Amino acid sequence: MHDHIVTQPVIPAGDFILRPLRTSDAGLIRLHTSDERVARGTTSIPHPLPPGVPEDFIRRAQTEGREEDVWAIDASQNGGPEVMGLVGLTRMDGGGQSEISYWVAPAYWNTGVASGAVAAIVAANPLGDRTFFASVFQDNPASARVLTNCGFAYIGDAESFSVARGVNVPTWTYSRVLESGKQD
Repeated sequence: MHDHIVTQPVIPAGDFILRPLRTSDAGLIRLHTSDERVARGTTSIPHPLPPGVPEDFIRRAQTEGREEDVWAIDASQNGGPEVMGLVGLTRMDGGGQSEISYWVAPAYWNTGVASGAVAAIVAANPLGDRTFFASVFQDNPASARVLTNCGFAYIGDAESFSVARGVNVPTWTYSRVLESGKQD
């Protein structure tokens, strides 16, 4: 199966790159998202992971009319894995704003990978946003530290439904406003 050409930039991020998803990423995405710890840290990944979910996700990420651009965190240029996690930007109503989301495989937790990916996507600002938003579950302070380390400010509490948990989970919401729609 051939990959659809996606109009997203490859973004350098130190020891890894952020690149558009490829069909061949399905196996590693399945491996990582099948881990209950990863699924429980997101709103949308089910656990257990049904067959075909990674393939469908990649297909949606490759469509021209997508609402979310998704990048693989890829360290293969330095002999590392092709997928250590994903980072995405979902366009919000009104333009100039995106919600950033990310997950990193447990083997790369507490290694700076998530902070590096978030910092790189904000610095590259591929959608020309003025404001980024993000939310994390309150029982995941490590993800909150990723955001604050990348210049995000806490703006309030909310809750989001977690598919893996099957319940609404309290969240912390953050934002980062750029001086312009360009890199800061």
